[in-house]
Amino acid sequence: MNASQSSSIASTATADTVFMDRALELAARGVALASPNPLVGAVLVRDGKIIGEGFHTYEGIRHAEIVALEEAGQRSAEGFESLVGRAFGHDVKAKNSAGVLTTEAANAHTSGISEAARGATLFVTLEPCCHTGRTAPCTKAVIAAGVARVVAAMEDPNPTVAGRGFKELRAAGIEVVVGLREAEARRLNEPFARWIVSRKPLVTLKSALTLDGQLVLPRAKGRSRAAVKNRWITSPESRAEVQHMRHASDALLTGIGTVLADDPLLTDRTGLARRRKLLRVVMDSRLRLPLRSKLVRSADSDVVVFTRKKVDSPNARALRRAGVEVLRVPGLGAKPGLAWMIEELGRREILSVLLEAGATLNSAALSARIVDKMRMFFAPKVAGFNAAGFAGTGATSASNGLRAAQELSNVTMVQFGPDFAVEGYLHDVYRTR
Repeated sequence: MNASQSSSIASTATADTVFMDRALELAARGVALASPNPLVGAVLVRDGKIIGEGFHTYEGIRHAEIVALEEAGQRSAEGFESLVGRAFGHDVKAKNSAGVLTTEAANAHTSGISEAARGATLFVTLEPCCHTGRTAPCTKAVIAAGVARVVAAMEDPNPTVAGRGFKELRAAGIEVVVGLREAEARRLNEPFARWIVSRKPLVTLKSALTLDGQLVLPRAKGRSRAAVKNRWITSPESRAEVQHMRHASDALLTGIGTVLADDPLLTDRTGLARRRKLLRVVMDSRLRLPLRSKLVRSADSDVVVFTRKKVDSPNARALRRAGVEVLRVPGLGAKPGLAWMIEELGRREILSVLLEAGATLNSAALSARIVDKMRMFFAPKVAGFNAAGFAGTGATSASNGLRAAQELSNVTMVQFGPDFAVEGYLHDVYRTR
């Protein structure tokens, strides 16, 4: 290989990375809009220029590859606002009575874009699908459009696809490259990967702590309880990041202890669009959720309580009248079955659960091994006492069965203002099959 060839290869690799980064950026725009489908972005490039791009939203039906191919066919530049509109509003008339995009409609769209995309390279964050679901197979559209090369970040974890899309593209003579920016793509679709195989959501335990591991700060003499209650452990930067975590989640889980102590709303306050309301879930063994709590007063088919009490009890009936769903779950004694609860959320197509709770539920969740991922926000503060550790202390921890240390893998650390967040995994969500 001579110097000129080496330079050409390096130039191609650099350009590929730039275009894949753009596809990943587009995929992230589907956060809270694509679930229960995966986040996917696509960029179509010819002669070194982007001629089409797109991302997937559930309501928009069409997959990112098709949006990109259609934009290329239109041969016109579109701004982000128009792209969002197209992602949401594609051709509803092209669906059949079951809400599935017909093959005929897909072929009609493809016929108008074949010349524009012929010989182009498609950069996509996830393997193109090769099966018929709500749409016709993307592989068929890519082949029909005359795309010469496909660069994909990762294989689809869906067992229905799982490499078959790549095989079909290669059989059609298309060059396929897999693995560029794979780590970033896999991170985007951790919830989908967890759910599509196990039918259980990805559970992330998030907590805000002092350096000595406490969930609350001591109350200074002369200060009222209200004043102390409004004192945050972490910085505004950390709290803003937590709101983005809520936005990216399908459900938020807490315990009755947190509700009684803090009376939180537990809402997504980013102001960003989402397809489904954030489901607010409360573990409440004895059904003590107050009717005057902010959760109950703001309930709008988005609050679910899991309890061991009978669902026809007076408290349960009152909560239901207020718009709260009450579910009785199996368990030992008064303790609700956490594993059953997670399975129930999975049955409801909840792909991701953010656990924001106190010591008791944190410890129980770790003991039940339902936690896949942890993200701990540490503030440069010292509480100076040992009353509220994040996962129970002494008898509380032992009674919940947290008897052995659990080790995190793939640990990273990021700074948010004066705070730092430590993130790690208890389970590899891509090793579920």
